[in-house]
Amino acid sequence: MQVPSPSTREAASMYGTAVAVFLVILVAALQGSAPPKSPFPYRIPLDPEGTLELSWNVSYAQETVYFQLLVRELKAGVLFGMSDRGEMENADLVVLWTDGDSAYFGDAWSDQKGQVHLDSQQDYQLLRAQRTPEGLSLLFKRPFGTCDPEDYVIEDGTVHLVYGILEEPLRALETINTSGLQTGLQRVQLLKPNISIPALPADVRTMEIRAPDVLIPGQVTTYWCHITELPEGFSRHHIVMYEPIVTEGNEALVHHMEVFQCAAEFQSFPQFSGPCDSKMKPERLNYCRHVLAAWALGAKAFYYPEEAGLAFGGPGSSRFLRLEVHYHNPLKIKGRRDSSGIRLYYTATLRRFDAGILELGLVYTPVMAVPPQETAFVLSGYCTDKCTQLALPPSGIHIFASQLHTHLAGRKVVTVLARDGCEMEVVNRDDHYSPHFQEIRMLKKVVSVHPGDVLITSCTYNTEDRKLATVGGFGILEEMCVNYVHYYPRSQLELCKSAVDPGFLQKFFHLVNRFNSEEVCTCPQASVPEQFASVPWNSFSRQVLRALYGFAPISVHCNKSSAVRFQVPLPRLCRGRVQLGPCRGDALPASRCPGAGLQLPAPLCPESPTKKAGQRG
Repeated sequence: MQVPSPSTREAASMYGTAVAVFLVILVAALQGSAPPKSPFPYRIPLDPEGTLELSWNVSYAQETVYFQLLVRELKAGVLFGMSDRGEMENADLVVLWTDGDSAYFGDAWSDQKGQVHLDSQQDYQLLRAQRTPEGLSLLFKRPFGTCDPEDYVIEDGTVHLVYGILEEPLRALETINTSGLQTGLQRVQLLKPNISIPALPADVRTMEIRAPDVLIPGQVTTYWCHITELPEGFSRHHIVMYEPIVTEGNEALVHHMEVFQCAAEFQSFPQFSGPCDSKMKPERLNYCRHVLAAWALGAKAFYYPEEAGLAFGGPGSSRFLRLEVHYHNPLKIKGRRDSSGIRLYYTATLRRFDAGILELGLVYTPVMAVPPQETAFVLSGYCTDKCTQLALPPSGIHIFASQLHTHLAGRKVVTVLARDGCEMEVVNRDDHYSPHFQEIRMLKKVVSVHPGDVLITSCTYNTEDRKLATVGGFGILEEMCVNYVHYYPRSQLELCKSAVDPGFLQKFFHLVNRFNSEEVCTCPQASVPEQFASVPWNSFSRQVLRALYGFAPISVHCNKSSAVRFQVPLPRLCRGRVQLGPCRGDALPASRCPGAGLQLPAPLCPESPTKKAGQRG
C-alpha cells in the first residue's frame, strides 16, 4: 500500500485501511454479523442540502451501532461523529480523507481548539466502501461504549451528530481544524427501542385537526387556540396512531401542538380561533384540558401498543376539541400563513385498555426560577405518594412512552420512580436533552406505577448566556420541566406536579434583601418575576435559592382532566428532603440507592389548608 510519508505513522495505526481514490472497492470484509437482512430502518439527512445521508441499525446483542453514510457529492473527504451538545470541538469523529493519490479512513477526535487528532484506539471499524449510483457509501460500526476517554458513550437519549466537509486534499490528518470547515449537526435517538410498529386495524380511519389559515403573529411566542367539533352522533372510538401535519415552509416556526378534548359537562363551546391569551378567548375554553395528542419539534408518528388505544367520542365524551399550536418566531416574521395540525388514526374496534396521558414535573409558575450564569442548575417536581394513593387504580398503571419537555435552557431531564423511600427504576432519562428535539419515545421496558409510589422529575438548566433570572412560565424564554407519560389503563389523574410554596419564597426575597447592600424589591405590589429581576446574584443568593428549592414546603397539584383537584392534603415538609434509605425486596441493589442522589419528601406535617394553585469518557 502506497502511503505518503507524512501520514505513515497515522496509516499504520488505522489497521492499514485505505480507500483507493474512492472507487468501487471492498476494503474490509464484513466482520461479525451485521444487522440481519441489512436494512437500515432509520434514516435522516445530515445537512440541509441532503448531500450527506445517514442510515443506521442497532445490534443490542453486540452492543454495536452499524452506520451507513452516503456522501452524494464527495470532494476531498468528510468528518462524521458525535459530541455533547453538537460542537465540533471535543468531538468523537471518524474521518475519510485523501491526499490526492490515496484515501484513508480513521477514528479521530478534536480538541478544545477544534484540532483533529488520530485516536490511538481505533473503535470505528470500516466494513465497506462502495460507489453507488447515488454517491459513495461507507459502512462502518462502533460499540456503544469503548472505555476510550476520547470516545463518546452512546446512550439511550438524544445524540448530537456532527459533520464536516473537506474541500481540498490534505497532507496529513492533523492539518485539519474544524473551525475552517463547512460543518453542521443533526439530533437523533440512535438507540431506538427494539419494538415493532403495531399493524393498523383494517377499519382504521383518519381525521385532521387543523387551525385553518392562521396568520402567524410577528412576535416571538404565540399559543394559538382553535375549537373544532366531532361529527354529530360520533360514537366511541380508539385513537391508535397520530402524526403531525406541518404546513410546508413553516417547519421552523411550529414548535409543538396539542389536541385537547373539552369537558363533557358542557353541552356546547363557542367557536374560537385566535391567541390563547386573547382577551376575546371564551372562558369556557379553560375546560378543554383532556389531552388526546401531543407533538413537539422532532417527533415522528406515534403508535399505541396493540392492547391499548386512546378513547374519544361516544356517551359521556364531549364532541368539542381544542387544538393548541405553539409558534416560535424569533425573527418576528410577518405575513406567514399556517394550517398545521395533527392527523388522528382511529378505529371503532375498541382495544382492551383505554390509554391516558399524565403530566409530571413542575407547575408552570414563576416561583420556580433559575439564576443567571448557571451551568447546571437543577429543579425537581414531585408527584407525591398522597396523590398516587388516591388517584391511581388499585392495580396501578403501566407507562409505555414518554415525552420530555423544557424550553431553551434545558440540558438534562430525568423521571424516576420511587417506592418506600427507594429508587426503583428510571422512567425516562436524557442526559443530552435538547429543546430542539422533543420526541415522544417508546420505553424499552414498560414501567408499572402503583398507588403510593412517588414520581420525581428533575430538569437541569444552563443559563450561562443570560443576565436575569429565568422564571417558570409559558414563554419560550421562560422555563418548563415536564414529562408527558403515556400509560394504560386510563385513570382520572391527568396532572401530578409541584412547586415551592409561594409564601415561603417571599422569605427568600426578604433574606436576600437583609444580607445584601443592594435593595431587593419585596414590596407586595411587585410580581415574582420583578422580584427575581432585582436579586443581586452572588454566591450567597444562589446558595440560598438552591437550598430553598431543596428544603422548602411544596404545593402539589393533583388534578383531574376537568382541572378539578383531587382533595388530597397538600404536603408541607417538616424536615425538607431526606436521602433514600436501603432498598427492600424486589428493589434495586442497596448500593444503588444511597448514591443515587434522589431526594424524597420527608414525613409530612399535619394537614394544611388546600391552596390555589454520555457525555464523553
